[in-house]
Amino acid sequence: MTAVDTPTSSPAEGLPGGFEALFENAPCGYLTTTDGGVVTRVNETFLTWSGHRREDLVGSAFGRLLPVGDRILWSTHSAPQLGTTGGVSEVVVEVVAADRSRLPALVTATRVPARGGAEAEVRIVVFSAPERRAHEQELIAALHRVEEADDRRAAAEADARRRALEDPLTGLPNRAGLTGHLASALAGPGSPVAVLVVDLDHFTVVNESLGTPAGDELLVTVAQRLRTSVRESATVARLSADEFVVVDRCDADGARELAERLLEPLTAPVVLDGLEVVVSASIGAVVAAPGPGSAERALHDAGVAMHRAKARGRGRVEVHDPHRTDATVDRLRLLGELRRGIADGELRVHYQPRVAVHDGSVAGVEALVRWQHPVRGLLAPVEFIDLAEQSGLVRELGARVLDTAVEQAARWARDPGTPAIEVAVNLSTRQLTDPGLVGSVTATLNRHGLDPHLLVLEVTETALVNDPEAAAATLAALKDLGVGIAVDDFGTGYASLTYLQRFPVDELKIDRSFVTGLGVNDGDTAIVRTCVQLAHGVGVRAVAEGVETRAQLDALAAMGCDYVQGYFFSRPLTVQALQEWVRSR
Repeated sequence: MTAVDTPTSSPAEGLPGGFEALFENAPCGYLTTTDGGVVTRVNETFLTWSGHRREDLVGSAFGRLLPVGDRILWSTHSAPQLGTTGGVSEVVVEVVAADRSRLPALVTATRVPARGGAEAEVRIVVFSAPERRAHEQELIAALHRVEEADDRRAAAEADARRRALEDPLTGLPNRAGLTGHLASALAGPGSPVAVLVVDLDHFTVVNESLGTPAGDELLVTVAQRLRTSVRESATVARLSADEFVVVDRCDADGARELAERLLEPLTAPVVLDGLEVVVSASIGAVVAAPGPGSAERALHDAGVAMHRAKARGRGRVEVHDPHRTDATVDRLRLLGELRRGIADGELRVHYQPRVAVHDGSVAGVEALVRWQHPVRGLLAPVEFIDLAEQSGLVRELGARVLDTAVEQAARWARDPGTPAIEVAVNLSTRQLTDPGLVGSVTATLNRHGLDPHLLVLEVTETALVNDPEAAAATLAALKDLGVGIAVDDFGTGYASLTYLQRFPVDELKIDRSFVTGLGVNDGDTAIVRTCVQLAHGVGVRAVAEGVETRAQLDALAAMGCDYVQGYFFSRPLTVQALQEWVRSR
């Protein structure tokens, strides 16, 4: 390539200062000429490409850069067109380089008319044809790459959408996919839509005994059996771990028939890790009602029916009755009311006196909670304690009862006209396993200034054997505070003499179910006698609850029972009623 000398004048003279660098370093060749075709300016790019020197081109005719044939074409066709239309576009020519070689090129030119004292000017852009073709090919290739990338992205997005709506294990629609299917079915016209929730019975046993891979294999098998057992138009989905859903068009009778038909293939044996396993399923069905939120409501109702099938023995079908009260909803409503009731101070503590058998004196009281429901009135514990226990709300409820009972016991202890008596408070299984129990009891005693020896905490026999090590540690810590410990409902659980020797127990409370049979059932009488002897054998007091007759009291006295409580003496009483009862004795 021929060296290029630097002219004394600016090569882009006449251009605004900011455009000089752009003109010189443009990616293609630029020239300007007069109307007569005399070159007035040329940029560095053209000089480098063609090998010409600037001083050889400026002032010469543009046509001399073209071979004879192209020069004639330019002068007879392109130049006249510039004069009439003001421009020519991508004229194919050859440019004669400094070394006399011919360079294929595309020439585009625009004529700028004279104005403001400036003469007319022709601006010429020269592209190297091979470079232009390569550039175009690269653009085409880039376009193809973009299109391929768009296709891949679209495919990836479609796959992501599919995966978002599909269970990866079984290939069935998941909850999100099912909701879409169900909503579409309910939105369109046609026959009623039935929703069946299918839940495998004892699936966790397979997972825990044979491992997760075996459990997954079972789920895949169940999915395949469901899919092949329904019509092609039906939808089969996996809702959760071992819960599947079938959606088909039929009425309530058809839904029951379909569900009962599905039980047969589901109970067929499955070979997992060489072991033949037979599983069963519980199915709940509902005919969905159209309307807003109907899809989720149908799944909920079918789920409730499925749980009812499990509660009634498993391996059966239950169809939801829309006119039937939903026990689950009622339970949730009651739980919410109980939570608000505890916060709003609706709990009431009544006290049932405990009497010494040998002289009939009042030896203590048991604090028993009641709930003053704003609509249903005063509710006994049987109405809400199990709900509180299962939900975990029993911790808060128990803390309120403990605080109220300790506060009342402290009042009695400070009253010179009232003898100091023990107050027994029940602890639930959840409370006994609460790491904060000992601290809570300590704080409550300190807050109200009660002598710990006046507080007895009652725990059930079942609570002790659930986790003996933890129970023993907790009871020992409570005992260190000076609090008394009683085992409630003794005889109904699985505690043995060995267990009782491990726990720092002060008394055994014999369950009322055995006391009721005293003098009537020889077995109950023998059990009560054994419990009294067992209590005395390990050095603790024997207390019988549920005493309702003189005959029961006499029998307990003959056995040497220490204390009794029950309706024979008094029902659970309010504080005022209890004080009047004590004065009357």
